[in-house]
Amino acid sequence: MRTSQILAFVAALPSTLAAYKGFNYGSTGNDQSAFEGQFNSAKALGFTSARLYTMIQDGTTNSPISAIPAAIDTGTTLLLGLWASAGDADFANELAALNAAITQYGTAFTDLIAGISVGSEDIYRITPIGIENNSGAGVGPATIINYINQVRSAIAGTSAAGKPVGHVDTYNVWANSSQNALIGACDFLGVDAYPWYETTKANSIDNANATFWGDYDDTTAAAQGKPVWITETGWPVSGANSNEAVASVQNAQTYYDAVGCTAFGEGINTWWYTLQDSGSSPSFGVVGAGSPPPTTPLYSLSC
Repeated sequence: MRTSQILAFVAALPSTLAAYKGFNYGSTGNDQSAFEGQFNSAKALGFTSARLYTMIQDGTTNSPISAIPAAIDTGTTLLLGLWASAGDADFANELAALNAAITQYGTAFTDLIAGISVGSEDIYRITPIGIENNSGAGVGPATIINYINQVRSAIAGTSAAGKPVGHVDTYNVWANSSQNALIGACDFLGVDAYPWYETTKANSIDNANATFWGDYDDTTAAAQGKPVWITETGWPVSGANSNEAVASVQNAQTYYDAVGCTAFGEGINTWWYTLQDSGSSPSFGVVGAGSPPPTTPLYSLSC
């Protein structure tokens, strides 16, 4: 069960606000047709939003990602992402793609925007644990704040003006007081939290529900009243064990029932990880292999 404070907060929200419920989607190798197939499969499962990591179409310098026309054609809302750990020149290309998409698609696109995330786990990747896990290049909060300001300037006076702009990072980053300035610069905080990977804790499936909501509560406690969105979580259906955590369809079902259904029921914007990642190990996909993805899940997604 969740804390009474959060339940009271959710109950106080205007009833006209509907929570976003979606999956995360990568960009590599996906054209418009592939995105449409994925979005339609997700819709058949009751997930009508998509979280992206970049604005740039795979294989181009700064052309808008083809997930945008796919979202327009399928009525899929978008949590946009701009990659923020590749340097200023690459971020300028992210902005160019965002501006081009607004110009090309207008309100057909911008009406679908749930929010704009500047970066994803950039600060985590330069923390000691991120470095230990070889997580790749990252940047500090000052860079993310600068980029957030650039995004707000870019969308000012356009049909995307006023859309919430924030950042996605891990719960332990948000709970660190060194991020207070960044939190102040955000309209929302996106939190990625996976009990599966928390190997310094007793991380069996029996503890996963309490661990996840503890991570979420730590984030909301640090959030300065900003809304906290669940941008990544899930449990793998297959793969090697992670300390006490065992990957299995049954455990993925248990985690979804406890964490996913609670988040959906409380009206928390949530992007699950993930619709399909066949061939990966561990595999977090809720459907198996196929293109377009199957519409029969590996475990029940009803709540």
